[in-house]
Amino acid sequence: MLTELMTMMDWGGLASLMIKIAAIMLCVVVHEMSHGYAAYLLGDPTAKAGHRLSLNPLRHIDPFGLLMMFVVGFGWAKPVPVDPSYFRKPKSGMAITAFAGPLSNFIMAFIAALGLNAAYGYYAVAGAGPSLSYLIEFLTVCVAMNIGLGIFNLIPFPPLDGSKIFGILLPERTYFQLMRYESYGILILMALLWFGFLDAPLYAARSVITNVLFEGTQFMYTFMVNLLG
Repeated sequence: MLTELMTMMDWGGLASLMIKIAAIMLCVVVHEMSHGYAAYLLGDPTAKAGHRLSLNPLRHIDPFGLLMMFVVGFGWAKPVPVDPSYFRKPKSGMAITAFAGPLSNFIMAFIAALGLNAAYGYYAVAGAGPSLSYLIEFLTVCVAMNIGLGIFNLIPFPPLDGSKIFGILLPERTYFQLMRYESYGILILMALLWFGFLDAPLYAARSVITNVLFEGTQFMYTFMVNLLG
């Protein structure tokens, strides 16, 4: 009975699911840690005191938020605690802290895309093996997830990072009043995503950045190979 069950298992599908979960955790954890580290460099010790300057997923992952990422394509992690009173310029400090998250995603997407070029280069020479196939799948998911998370968080709507980045243009009183409604913003965003209102602009932005990223990293990889060869 156990042998039959093992035979019926979709091991390829299970492996793909685990790869996707690992990629999501990596891009979310680095995103959140980057917020905390940026705030720490600007003088706010709150995230460090809360043990959020860590790559341990248990410090950052919200189980329900992770589930929503699979269900509706939009999820969240535990918010990194930030106290703007530690910043010399609270709005500017919040903008820099907020931008650190999406920036980390674009940097990781760049590194993953460069690694993907190297993996395909190795594949062209040595052929595919199970390990290489899994690595290519992981890097591909990393590129897609990091670009998607980075772009989505730049939307200037609370509680997303973009609201704090572009909020620097608002009067201080208006800015902090707007931030009070962050919890309602999540519900509105989920509704917009569920009904597909953001699909077209997000797809267009992802396509542009993905094409630019792959063209740039392919050029860099080819240049390095020719330089070393």
